[in-house]
Amino acid sequence: MNEFIEKLKEVLEIEDREINSKDIFRDYDEWDSLAYLSVIAFLDEEFEIQIEEAEFKKLHTVEDLYNITVK
Repeated sequence: MNEFIEKLKEVLEIEDREINSKDIFRDYDEWDSLAYLSVIAFLDEEFEIQIEEAEFKKLHTVEDLYNITVK
């Protein structure tokens, strides 16, 4: 999980604070449409996961994102 969080921080360009698994990633100041596309690309490139928008909308926390990578 820690490695996933570090990569997610890079994708979202978060440098000034820690993030944790219970955070709601859409609440980050950095969250916008570009961040959304970056996370989708990250999941595809790193984990070969293609996720539809409807499925993505069901994800809320950093842990939710992580959990789809370990299925």
